[in-house]
Amino acid sequence: MELTWHGHSCWHVQVGETSLLIDPFFGNPHTSLDPSDVDDPDYLLLTHAHEDHIAHAGEFPDATVVAVPELCGYVEDELGIENAIAGMGMNIGGTVEAGDAHVTMHRADHTNGAMTGYEHELGMPVGFVISDSKPTRESDTEATAFYHAGDTGLMSEMKDVVGSYLEPDAAAVPAGDHFTMGPAQAAIAVDWLDVDHAFPMHYDTFPPIEIDTDRFVHEVEATGSDAEVHVLDGDESFTLE
Repeated sequence: MELTWHGHSCWHVQVGETSLLIDPFFGNPHTSLDPSDVDDPDYLLLTHAHEDHIAHAGEFPDATVVAVPELCGYVEDELGIENAIAGMGMNIGGTVEAGDAHVTMHRADHTNGAMTGYEHELGMPVGFVISDSKPTRESDTEATAFYHAGDTGLMSEMKDVVGSYLEPDAAAVPAGDHFTMGPAQAAIAVDWLDVDHAFPMHYDTFPPIEIDTDRFVHEVEATGSDAEVHVLDGDESFTLE
């Protein structure tokens, strides 16, 4: 599984022959890419409808959208993206097969909505666990899974559900504070998730979320977690094995 961070919360995940793009927003200081520079993904995963997460979703009209039904309806009406998982989106707790990947949706503690001259209620914000096999209660040491936490605060479900049941090997957690967790709470999330690899995201894009990423590294160490923290450069990739 190859993970590429395009700044903010935008990730490209390659599982076998299947490409998945999460929260396409290329108007951030950590990427040099324009949406036109990106190969069209097979699947477009959207955690919620804030502009800094769906700003460039309309640039990928042929992708199949993975999102809650309300958000699938919104991007179809407003952005012209007609394909959605099962034709109707998915919802929290569900797992869907997306090519060579399996995508499990989990809630995120955040807000959601969009204003386009009228108000849309767009369901609960979410995160995703992307794995190369379907999660089961039988632990599979050969399976590989990546957790994109979305925009969220610290949640006990990270320890009780995501970490213990979905068992991700790696996690991307928002660490910019102000709108999401800051370094200290993001580090607790990493510890609760019991992952081997951790990546900070959702930082430095705007002045309120500018941080020193060394703080995140130190906070993870302070929890006693064994996770290796990777502070990626924009458009840098990491191979998860």
